[in-house]
Amino acid sequence: MPKPVVSALAWQTPLAIAVAFPRTRLRDAAIYGAQMWAYVAHYEMPNDDPEGLLARVRVNYPMAIDRVIGAGELPSVRLQRSLGRPGRVRRHDTVLSWVHWSWFFFPHGSIAYILLRHHSRFERSAVLMAATFDLGCIVYWLVPTAPPWWARRNSQNGRVRRIMVEAGEDFWGRLWEPLYDSLGGNPFAAMPSLHFATSVTAAHLLSDTGPVAGLIGWTYATTLGFALVYLGEHYVIDLLAGLGLAEGLRRSERSAGPALRALQRAVQRLEPST
Repeated sequence: MPKPVVSALAWQTPLAIAVAFPRTRLRDAAIYGAQMWAYVAHYEMPNDDPEGLLARVRVNYPMAIDRVIGAGELPSVRLQRSLGRPGRVRRHDTVLSWVHWSWFFFPHGSIAYILLRHHSRFERSAVLMAATFDLGCIVYWLVPTAPPWWARRNSQNGRVRRIMVEAGEDFWGRLWEPLYDSLGGNPFAAMPSLHFATSVTAAHLLSDTGPVAGLIGWTYATTLGFALVYLGEHYVIDLLAGLGLAEGLRRSERSAGPALRALQRAVQRLEPST
């Protein structure tokens, strides 16, 4: 379908659910799920034209910044040289790959936890998480950027391995290729790192519910950040940009609050009563 039609169908769905059903936890979960469906549709959309996307991709600027951060060498290369063995998947490679794979559940699992155990915090939490995803997606459209494993895949001088794929092939065997194909959608959605940005947002939201949940959130986000650089999935600057996105949204709550509350009241007037 034409992109404007997809956008119109995707973005009206959360509103349609809100005005069609009375407010319950199930309806709240459905609205969040519909928002994420809209995000995924727009995340994948640039890759509907792979050649056009490839013609716009930026390769050099994050590499140049990371060389400065790494004192002349990419941090991914330094870590892989210290901890990795080319042609061999080590135990920590698989463990860190599992940390990476678990990201597909962690941000949304955090929102589900808040929905079920701290329902009064759900609306704010869901809005912050959705905004993190959506604003990152806008940058992916405007500035498609190659990750380190793609940018340096053919270089023998400081080549960045994609250890996650090596570990996946080793662990999953014949299941790996269909699993990978089902999850891949846009190879040039690297800047900012939404893996890291949404994990930081989740860590903040979990911290708001209590110290134990917060400790779990920050431990995960920190471990994931290290894994993303070591595995070759992201540059350090991608992570810093993701951190800036998450913190910037959190700090913008006060200024954006009145407009969001006015929108909320307008939608609530259309909601059916229980």
